[in-house]
Amino acid sequence: MSRNDAIDALLVMRCQDGGADALDALVRRWQRPLWRYALGLTGRADEAWEVTQEAWLGIVRGIPGLRDPALFRPWAYRIVRNRAASFVEKARRARSRGSDVEPDRIGARDPDPGEHPIRAALARLPETDRAVLTLHYLDEMPVREIAAALLVPAGTVKSRLHTARRRLREIMERESHA
Repeated sequence: MSRNDAIDALLVMRCQDGGADALDALVRRWQRPLWRYALGLTGRADEAWEVTQEAWLGIVRGIPGLRDPALFRPWAYRIVRNRAASFVEKARRARSRGSDVEPDRIGARDPDPGEHPIRAALARLPETDRAVLTLHYLDEMPVREIAAALLVPAGTVKSRLHTARRRLREIMERESHA
C-alpha cells in the first residue's frame, strides 16, 4: 500500500467514525482527479462538475458501508463512472423524447480548436477507451485498480488499454495528415 493509499484509508476510517474534517480532507484530495475523470467521460467541464457533485453525494452516503477503506480510490472512480453513465443515458432519453437537448451535448464531441491535440483526440474516442486511458495515464492508476474501478478483470483492462492506444494513435495520425 502506498503512502497516499494509507492516508486515504485513514481518512475513510475517520469519516466512518463521524469525522467531518476527514471528509473535507478527502474532498480536497480527490475533487480535482475525480472531476478530470468525469471530464474524460462527458467531454464537457460543466457536465463533469455536475457528475462529480452527484458522485460526491454517493460517496458521502456510501462511505459508512465501505468495507475496505484501502479501496477508496477505485470505489470513488467507479461511482463517478456510474454517475457519468447515468448522466449520458438520461440525456439520450431526453433526446429520444424530442427534448431540446443538443445531440452532441453529451459524451464524445468535436474539440475546441485551441485544445491540446491529445485531449482533442481523446474526445473522439468511445467512452470505454477514454475511461481506461484517463485512469491509466492521467490518474496514474495501476491496472489492478482500474479493474476494480471498472469491475472487469485485469486482463480485460490490459486488452482495453492496447485497443484504446491503437485507436488514439489512428485518430492522431488521421488528424496530422488532414
